[in-house]
This record gives sequence, C-alpha cells and structure tokens, in this order.
Amino acid sequence: MGRASTTGGRHRPRLGNRLVRVAAAGVAVVALAACADVPAAPGAATIGTTGGGSQGAAQGDPGLPQRLAAAVGGDGAYAHLRQFEKLADANDGNRAVGTPGYDAAVDHVVGTLRASGFEVSTPSFEVRTFSAGDARLTVAGAPVTTEVLGFSPATPPGGLTAPLSLRPRTPQDPTPGCDAADYTGMPAGAIAVVERGTCEFGQKSRLAGAAGAAAVIVVNTEDAALPATLGDTPGVVPTAAVTKTAGAALRDGQQASLVLDTTIRQQTSRNVIAETTTGDPGRVVVAGAHLDSVPEGAGINDNGSGSAALLEIAQKLGGSPPVGQKVRFAWWGAEEIGLVGSTKYVEGLSEADRARIALYLNFDMVGSPNPGYLVYDGDNSDGLGGEAGPPGSDTAERVLTEALVGAGVNGPEGTAFDGRSDYGPFIEAGIPAGGLFTGAEEQKTPEQAQKWGGTAGQSYDPCYHTACDRLTNIDRTALDRNVTAMASAIGRFAVDLTGVPQR
Repeated sequence: MGRASTTGGRHRPRLGNRLVRVAAAGVAVVALAACADVPAAPGAATIGTTGGGSQGAAQGDPGLPQRLAAAVGGDGAYAHLRQFEKLADANDGNRAVGTPGYDAAVDHVVGTLRASGFEVSTPSFEVRTFSAGDARLTVAGAPVTTEVLGFSPATPPGGLTAPLSLRPRTPQDPTPGCDAADYTGMPAGAIAVVERGTCEFGQKSRLAGAAGAAAVIVVNTEDAALPATLGDTPGVVPTAAVTKTAGAALRDGQQASLVLDTTIRQQTSRNVIAETTTGDPGRVVVAGAHLDSVPEGAGINDNGSGSAALLEIAQKLGGSPPVGQKVRFAWWGAEEIGLVGSTKYVEGLSEADRARIALYLNFDMVGSPNPGYLVYDGDNSDGLGGEAGPPGSDTAERVLTEALVGAGVNGPEGTAFDGRSDYGPFIEAGIPAGGLFTGAEEQKTPEQAQKWGGTAGQSYDPCYHTACDRLTNIDRTALDRNVTAMASAIGRFAVDLTGVPQR
C-alpha cells in the first residue's frame, strides 16, 4: 500500500460494519486468453461493444455490471501477477519508480491495454527518488539498530558524532517535537531525540535543524519498523528511527555517532492512462491503482494485486463497451514515495477536466495473505479517524460494500481515508472517491478472524514492504472476491451514477 507515512500517527483500519445483502450475478463467463502468462490477444472476447466512436452510447446497458462481474476472475489477475514477478526478478528484484523493473511493468500494462482495444497514453512527470545504503547508529560505544527515513539527507562522509539531546524535556507531551519551543535550549550540533507523534516527520526534522541540531532520531511508539518519509520538506537534517525499546535506553548527553548513506535524485517517471471510446465525456469514472513497488521487493500484493485486478477488468470490459459514462483506467507511478504520479496527474488537469471526473475508485492491496475486507469510509460515519470524502463518496462506499457481499464476503468493514493511497489528491480536488483494501501492517482482530477466517493477532500482510511480498504472499480467494467486487462497482458506475452528484 501506499507510501511510507509522513506523519507520526498510525493507520488503523477498523470496524465500520455495514452488511448489505445483494444477489450474486450469474451470467456466462468470457474465456481468458489461451496462455495464462500473456495478455489476451487482439480480438479476444470482451463483454460487448457498441461499435466504438468518440461520442459513445447515449445510455449504458443496465446488464453490464452483472456481465462484467461474471466475466472477470482471480485467475486472470493472477496471470498478470506472475508477469509482474517475472519482470521484477529480471530487474534487480523490484518495480520501484525510476527502475527498469517499473518501465517493464509499464510496457506490460500498455501492451495488454492496446491489445484490448484501448488508446493508451503514458504521461510523464518529474519525481524525486530516494535510495539508502548504510545506516548505523552507535551510542556510548554500543551499536543501536536504526533505519533511515525516506528523503533524509546523508550525513557527512564518515558520519557525525555529537551528544544526544532528548526533546522535548516535558514528559507526556501530546505533540512531541512538533513546535519550535520543543527545541529551546538544545545544544548546537546535538542529535535531537524525539518521540513519534502527531505531526509530520519532516516538520520535526526541519524544526530541529532550524534550532541547530545536526541530526534527528525518531523513537517509534512500538517495537516495529517505522516505514516513514520526510517527504518534500525543505530544511531537514539527517533523520533516522529506532524502536520503542531502543529509544527508552537513550539518555540525554550520551555521545552518539550516526552514519546515513543516502542519495536523492530528480528523475522522470510515467503513469498509464486508458479510456473507453464510448460513454459521456462530460462524466468520467476513473478507476486507479499504483503500479510501482518499494525497492525492497517485487511488490506483488502492494500493489501488483490492485494493478493486476484492474488490468483484468479493463481487458474484459474492452475499449468500446456499452457504457453511459466514459471509464478511465489509471496505473499510477511513484505512489510509494508520496503519491507523486496521481498528485501530478490531478494537478495537471484543468478545472473543467476535474469537473468532468464524476468519481474516483482506488484499489491498493486486494490480495493480502491474512485478508481484511475493507471499504473506504466515504462519509466518516464509522469514526475511524480519517476524513469524509466529497459528496458521492458515501455512495461509492455503499456500492462497493454491496459488491463485496455479492462476491461472498461476510460483513465488510470500513477503513479510514487517511491519505496513504492515491485517492488523496482526488479528495483534495473535491472529487468523490471510494475503494477496496485488504489490509497492510495492522493486525486482524478476533472478531474479523471469526467471520473472515485467517489469524487473529497477526497483520493482514506480514510481508508488507518487504522482500517476501511475492506470489506466495497472495490469498487467491481474497483476490478473486475483490476482482469480482471491483468489476461490479466499476460496471455499476459506468452505467448509473445515481447518488453521485454532478459538480
């Protein structure tokens, strides 16, 4: 999923129980291409066409959602996942932004879409990329396990040595390190030690640097890795993180040495955009998933799963289906380093083009091995700590919940709009949004395990952002259910936007 966090808060997908019974579709299934490891060939069957043309059908076929849901399947998505893993393995083991593996994944998606009758574009954008090598912290002569935060500057060659300064000095500060006053009296050139908290990590690093700190150590609030980034914050200093237990052993004034070997580059990357030739160009339904992985691995669940599921649906829908609204498919680049591809795309749209987007649907991690069945809480009625989406987001939540139930899921739950995936820039632009998610680092509750299966007390995806996120990390049942639900919801909104107000 999504990017490393820029803030100190934790992601908590939790209960927002909505169970809505719907009848499962039962219609003839369209055959896949003969070879499971390659995209459907030109001319392969889709769910039906109108004959093309830029004006499209005046009204969508109400039977489309059921036919599309019946046509797609987890096997088709899994074939694309195999290809994504092969491409990663052939290119240093990942599909991270700015790498040959990512470019190869773009080529696979583009070729598959063109073979399915789509006109495809790959708009480019500029992005800062980050890589890290050595990360070492020594305190009072003893090594302390540490990790570098994304987009941290490097320390000087050979590292830096300075006393630790625990900030702020007031116990139980609810916003540690978030205010300039927290760094008052800190010795110049010290290494500031601050607990994870509510504000952005970049803000902590910038404030510490402005007060004269040579570096910052962030103490996590749990004994776990801290996948975090400083983002595009100016004025930051070298910043690393330690676990809660390691942080508790640090003392004010201890002599410490820190080595961070990092590289920040400016590069060009690409999104992939494909749109049906049919449907009303004045009301567009956009469905998206991020195509990049983290550098640590092949990213087969995060987010090969969402990308592969979306590609399977696009293949079966075809380029000129009987839709009422145009359907635009998007595969975003550079999501893992700050939602860059989707943000640049939305920022590049004119006001008129933004207004033409009726709805955005986001699919990020839909095959977690210990899966949750989570729907973004469009109106924040579940009180999960996120924000409400623009009007129409509640309809997206309801339709997606119904679609999961129709695919055989017992009691889908809500998950917060917390800004960690590509719906973020669309919501910021006032575009209603929704989406599905099977969970990342948070743990499955006993109640969830009872109704969904799996293991309580274990994270939804133990391989999140690690090298073991491979094909063996995919739950085939979750993938199949989510592909079906995604197709049902995309099909519904392609022919019927009831509940989504015109802007």
